[in-house]
Amino acid sequence: MADRITVIGWDGTPLTEAAGAALAAATLVAGAPYQLDALPVPEDAERITLGNIRQAARTIAEHRGAAVVVAEGDPGFFGVVRTLRRPEYGLELEVLPAVSSVANAFARAGMPWEDAQVVSAHGGRLRRAANICRAHPKVAVLTAPGAGPSELALMLRGVHRTFVVCEALGTPEEDVTVLTSDRIADHVWRDPNVVLVIGGGAQVGAVGEAAGWLAGRPVGYPGAERGWALPGDAYAGAGRTEDEPGASEALPAHVRALVLARLGARPGDLVWSVGAGSGALAVEAARFGAAVVAVEASRSACARLTVNARRYGVEVETVHGQGPEVLGGLPEPDAAVVESGGPDVVRAVLARKPERFVALARNFAEAEEVHRSIVAAGYRADGALLQSTPLRADEEGGALALGAGASGALLLWGEQIV
Repeated sequence: MADRITVIGWDGTPLTEAAGAALAAATLVAGAPYQLDALPVPEDAERITLGNIRQAARTIAEHRGAAVVVAEGDPGFFGVVRTLRRPEYGLELEVLPAVSSVANAFARAGMPWEDAQVVSAHGGRLRRAANICRAHPKVAVLTAPGAGPSELALMLRGVHRTFVVCEALGTPEEDVTVLTSDRIADHVWRDPNVVLVIGGGAQVGAVGEAAGWLAGRPVGYPGAERGWALPGDAYAGAGRTEDEPGASEALPAHVRALVLARLGARPGDLVWSVGAGSGALAVEAARFGAAVVAVEASRSACARLTVNARRYGVEVETVHGQGPEVLGGLPEPDAAVVESGGPDVVRAVLARKPERFVALARNFAEAEEVHRSIVAAGYRADGALLQSTPLRADEEGGALALGAGASGALLLWGEQIV
């Protein structure tokens, strides 16, 4: 194997003394073409263009001599170090990092970034990266050929964001462009680039904002109550259905807990909540880090849903409408719940093939029809009848007894059969 492998992060600034010495002693140098042309690579050193990192790692492992790998910025941050450290190559590395491209991008924008989410669109993850941008007000996206600013903006069509596109950072061709998302697709962007996606309902970097302590802080932090499946009175307008026909009744906390468990919402997912009511379930799915689209027929419920999302510091896209017809223009879901709407809406949602699906039924006849629809769509189906009666203490706060307000809920769920 190579006698010594040094990984040099380069951000376009002069090399450090240690990096310069490692490069001068190298008998093999791997890097991007522009890096190999710009840096003082020894004339007699073997040159490898970094395209397929694994192929390059195999070549480096077989080399006898001092090898240098040149990467952008910090090679330990979404960079080549992870691949080079794979055990099958048996390589021992010395890493000399520079400032990461993400840190440089936020510096060019003059913004703090400890509260930002950082995602990579490499490896076919553009859709999941776009969902992170839906769910968070400040995201840095490491792009890839075919998964760049234009493709990301198309994934986010209808979602207003500001894009800060940083091209060729650290090179003489460096360029920083600020555009709204609807104008991004009109341009041709150069690789490599980093995109900052900024905006949404939550304020970003507001003056006087409390200093954070946790980088990439979770959605809804700080300010949100600890835990999930919160009591109904934690949400504005919970349980109000009398103001408009068709408004959905809020789900009790214990029902929401099971629904959330079956949905398994996580960062990078897009969750549909159909018949969302005042949004208690939609907001809690968003607090898990998922992007959420909430569909609701009642305009006043949509307004309360917006209030609830803002209260807990999460992004929920609210769509006013009812029935299967409103679903056609929505982006593809990873998980979906039909809180109200009946079998027709259930079948319309299942036709979009979410990985996980949950529906509430009003009675056993409807539950049987929903169950048949789940099975017919090719899912593994299950369900439960949840019955709950509150406990009440006597006036002295001692003895417990069953209180009034017993409730029941019929839940059906399905998971795609792999």
